[in-house]
Amino acid sequence: MLCIRNYYLDRVLAPLVVNNAKRDQVRVALISDTHGVLDERIAELIRRCDAVVHAGDIGGSKVLQALKPRLGRVVAIKGNNDVAAKWPRDETQFLSGLEEHAYLDMPGGRLAVVHGDQFNPVRRRHEKLRQAFGDARAIVYGHSHRLTIDDNQIPWILNPGAAGRSRTYGGPSCLVLTATAATWKLETQRFQSALAHHR
Repeated sequence: MLCIRNYYLDRVLAPLVVNNAKRDQVRVALISDTHGVLDERIAELIRRCDAVVHAGDIGGSKVLQALKPRLGRVVAIKGNNDVAAKWPRDETQFLSGLEEHAYLDMPGGRLAVVHGDQFNPVRRRHEKLRQAFGDARAIVYGHSHRLTIDDNQIPWILNPGAAGRSRTYGGPSCLVLTATAATWKLETQRFQSALAHHR
């Protein structure tokens, strides 16, 4: 059985630690908008990362259980579709453990995580996110299902797109952030849509 508090979520997370020492470099998979289905290719990529961040619209605890990064650190927040009416009935008890936003302290700065649906109008969303989370080095959000990297200024605004099957706009996608104290680097991962993949 999935235990939310011990398994994946604290309001403000401690720095990533291995053998009681802070890591000099971490690789974090950034995903969002799975809506109950995690693409297996993204699940495999997550297994090669130290941690994973899910920016909401999870769709069920089975998605969270499928997230298995090397260090076991999973950060997940609530999206506008993470409500009892849209989750499997036998999994709704886990919703109470999801917060509206979270932070992950990493080498070189802090990563903020929020779903983004409350930051409107859309044309000013990035501006409003920067105002709300100005202490972060980067902000991960979801909701639009559109892969976006706005790194013109700090904090960066990152949307990994949809990591499931719903409205992927070109195929399931995610971002991988490699962070050191001096530099943060992003890799974009987009996979062929499942329909095209199985033809």
